[in-house]
Amino acid sequence: MAFQNAILFLAELAIYFVVMAGLFRLRHQLGIGIFFCALGAMHFLETYLAAILYIPFILETAISPGSTILFTGKLVMLLLVYIREDAQTVRQPIYGLLIGNALTVTLVFLLRSHEVAPTAGRTPDFTFMNEMGWLMVWGTVLLFVDSILLILLYERLGRWLRRFQALRLSLSAAAVLTLDQIGFWLALHLLVGAPASVLVGGWIAKMITACIYGVLVWAYLRYVESSPVLVPRPQRIADIFDLLTYRERYEHLLETVGRDKLTGAYDRSRLPLEEKRSAEMFRRQRISFSVLVVDIDRFKPINDEFGHAAGDRVLRDIAAGMQASLRKEDRLIRYGGDEFVICCNGLDARKVEALSKRIEARIAGLSHEGIDRRVTVSIGCATAPDDGTSFDDLFSRADRRLYAVKKLRHAGETARGAGKSGGEGQETTPA
Repeated sequence: MAFQNAILFLAELAIYFVVMAGLFRLRHQLGIGIFFCALGAMHFLETYLAAILYIPFILETAISPGSTILFTGKLVMLLLVYIREDAQTVRQPIYGLLIGNALTVTLVFLLRSHEVAPTAGRTPDFTFMNEMGWLMVWGTVLLFVDSILLILLYERLGRWLRRFQALRLSLSAAAVLTLDQIGFWLALHLLVGAPASVLVGGWIAKMITACIYGVLVWAYLRYVESSPVLVPRPQRIADIFDLLTYRERYEHLLETVGRDKLTGAYDRSRLPLEEKRSAEMFRRQRISFSVLVVDIDRFKPINDEFGHAAGDRVLRDIAAGMQASLRKEDRLIRYGGDEFVICCNGLDARKVEALSKRIEARIAGLSHEGIDRRVTVSIGCATAPDDGTSFDDLFSRADRRLYAVKKLRHAGETARGAGKSGGEGQETTPA
C-alpha cells in the first residue's frame, strides 16, 4: 500500500507539473490567462483535498496531496512566472485568488440565509462550505506572503548559488514551505481538528516535494526555456510587487558593471543600462525619469594650484556629498573628469529642481583638506516626458541647461568682479 501511494504521489506530481509547465510555455501563443485560469481552478481542489483527504506516510504520519503536490506546485509555478516574466505578472493570480476566495466566503454567508427546498432528499452542507471558504481565504493569504518571501529569498540566495539554480530553487521553496506548513496546520487544527501527525508528515512531504519541483523547474528553465521571448505588456498599477519587478535581473547586470575606483560612483559603462532601464519604466508604467548633469566649478585651477592629490580628494568629497543627498534607488555616475550624471525616477520636475538645490547647497558647505577655498557645482536637470522621452533626449537637455547655468554664473562673477574693481578705483581717486 505504501509503495502504491508513493507511485501515485509521484504520478500526480508529474502530471501537474507537465501540464502547468506546458501551459506556461505556450503563454506567448495562447496567452498567459489560460495558465492563470488553470492555476485558479486547481485552488479549490487543493483546499478541498487539504481539508478531507489524507494518505498514510512515513513515521505513522498522514499527508494531503492537495497541500503537498498542488499548493507546493502552485507556489513554484508562481516563482517560475517571476523568473521568466516579472513580479507584476505574478501578482495577477495572487490577487485574483484572494478576491475570489473572499467573495466565496461572502456569498456563502448570504446563501445560508435562504430557505432551502430539499432536492432528491439532499440539503447543502453549509458547515463544510464555511470551513472550506475560510481555509481558502487563509490559504490565499499565506500564498500572498509565501510568494513575496519566496521571491526575496530566491534573489538573496542568488548571491551565493547563482550557478546552482536547482539547489537555489529547492532551498527557497523548502524554507518558505516550512513557515507555510505551520500556518496552514494551525488553521486546519482549529477548524477540523487536524492532529500533530499532519503537521509533521506534511512538513516532511513538502520538503521532498520542494526538492523534486526545484529540480524539475531547473530542468525546464535550462532545456525548455533557454531563450527569452519578449512581448509587449500593458501598464499596471503600482504596489509592492513593483519593487520586485526585474530586480534580480538588474542586480545581476549591475554586478557586472564597474565602479569608478576614485569616487565609488558608477563609471560611464553604467549609462547604457540606465538608458534601457529608463525607457522600459517609462514605456511600461509611465514613471517619470530624470537626468541631472553635474559639473564642478573651476576644477582645473584646483589641480593647478593645489596638486592632483588635492583634486582627487575634492572629487571624493563631492561624490560622497552627492551620494548622501540621493535616495537609495538613485544612481550616481562619474561621466568623466569633474563631471557626474545622476539618474533618478519617480520625481517630477519641481522635486528634481529641489534635489539639485540641495546638492548644490550641500557641496558648497563642504570643507576639503588642503583646500582654502569653497568648491561649488553647477547642475542641469531634465525630466521625462516634458523634456523628452528617451535617455539621450534628457541627457542632451540637461547638458545644455548645465552650460547655461555655468554661463550665467560666470557672467555674474564677472559683473561682481568688475563692480568691485570699479569701487576700489573710486576709493583711491583723489577728491
